[in-house]
Amino acid sequence: MKTWTREERYRVLKDPEEIRPLHDRIAASPYRQTYHIQPVTGLLNDPNGFGYHDGLWHLFYQWCPWGAVHGLKYWYHVTSTDLITWKNEGVCVKPDTEWDNKGAYSGSALAGHGSLYLYYTGNHRDSDWTRKSYTCLVRLGEDGTAQKAEAPLFGPNPDYTEHQRDPKIIHDPKTQRYYILLGAQRKDKTGCCLVYTSKEPFSGWLFLGELKVPGFEDFGDMWECPSIEQINGQDILLFCPQHLTIPGRGNARNHNGYLIGHMDYETLTFTPIGRFHVLDRGFDSYAAECAATIHHNKDRAILIAWMGLPDAVYPTDDEDWSGCLTLPRVLRMRGRRLIQTPIEELKLLRGDVVPQDAKTLPRACDLELHCGGQDMELHLFTRDGGRGGFIISYDHEHQLFTVDRSHMKRRFNNGEGEVRKRVLENGLQQLRIFIDHSSIEIFVNDGDAVFTSRIFPKEEETGYQLSGDAMMKAWQMRSAVRDDFVI
Repeated sequence: MKTWTREERYRVLKDPEEIRPLHDRIAASPYRQTYHIQPVTGLLNDPNGFGYHDGLWHLFYQWCPWGAVHGLKYWYHVTSTDLITWKNEGVCVKPDTEWDNKGAYSGSALAGHGSLYLYYTGNHRDSDWTRKSYTCLVRLGEDGTAQKAEAPLFGPNPDYTEHQRDPKIIHDPKTQRYYILLGAQRKDKTGCCLVYTSKEPFSGWLFLGELKVPGFEDFGDMWECPSIEQINGQDILLFCPQHLTIPGRGNARNHNGYLIGHMDYETLTFTPIGRFHVLDRGFDSYAAECAATIHHNKDRAILIAWMGLPDAVYPTDDEDWSGCLTLPRVLRMRGRRLIQTPIEELKLLRGDVVPQDAKTLPRACDLELHCGGQDMELHLFTRDGGRGGFIISYDHEHQLFTVDRSHMKRRFNNGEGEVRKRVLENGLQQLRIFIDHSSIEIFVNDGDAVFTSRIFPKEEETGYQLSGDAMMKAWQMRSAVRDDFVI
């Protein structure tokens, strides 16, 4: 794997032609996706600025153009009319000011003020490489260009470490005020969330204090991507606690999850009801972001996440590209839990039905399994004789659903664990599985659990076997993203 110097990682992209050969080369990779958003070149990580405005869905992603490395970050822009077909629009937010001289880091969007406004973290580095984080504002112009405010909204809080980032803009109807949540780290190296407020969204921001979350005062050493969503009358605190282990998550140390509870902006207290839940029980999901819309549907939210993890490596790193985003998902409440279901429009991408007697599956397909609740095993990407593969199984006696990728030929991030499990209290009735060239997303029992994973099958891993109490139907999936070279 390539070792990157600081100069290489933080090199400024001056001319698109500098990366055209890289784009042309990675376009030939067998792991390029057909209906998932992926980087035009280099590295993709967090989704940013997800929102709906003027008939279009706008989505941005963290982008480092040079290769599979975290370096100088831009916001790359894609748009869609239907959340399934995406168009490359090119770079929007560039690290071209004093306060973001070493990267335009993650943030969110605000819709409904005549334009789409983007809030992001400006990553500034002094000459001695000391970091300062600034919360910055961009208005998205009608031509898609970034119109930056003349100065940041506010700078770093000196009472916390340099890790202060990922602004989430929120409007609270009860207090009639705007709030920005920032992921942060206390000086004792514990994670938290900072809260700022203003009467209007574009100026006048004041620091209110630290969000109090009783019972979670020492939960990881940094919180990234915090957000508060309201769904069906419930307040949901979503965030990514880092560098801790959670039962059932193997050795994984970076997580994306949520608390259900009640948010009181007057006392800056989120009172949780119950424990921390992970959003996705698979191997590769992080930095989830819910869409900002002007027509708020209080019964649901739309979510997209990074199909990857911090501090992880992937086989395409050697091809100088890495990362993709999950499919858009609808978030709803079911009892005391969030459920995630794929958006209904994805059925429009279905092509030919795969014959029942087929020995292989297309590299891009949509599977539906109806299960009777007894034992079941589905082996995907098997080799000759049914060997190896990605194994999905259900043990009726213990009501245990298991995903195991340890039998694939290309193994990676093994130290995080290669098996994930979940007890299904109501048994197994249904599975919806989306396979793309280098990913798999498994929705269990209409969204009761989700398992998202990157996979990198070799050419000979083409077979599948289904046994036990299940019937399957499969469709080939049409292309919904293009590798257009738009910078």
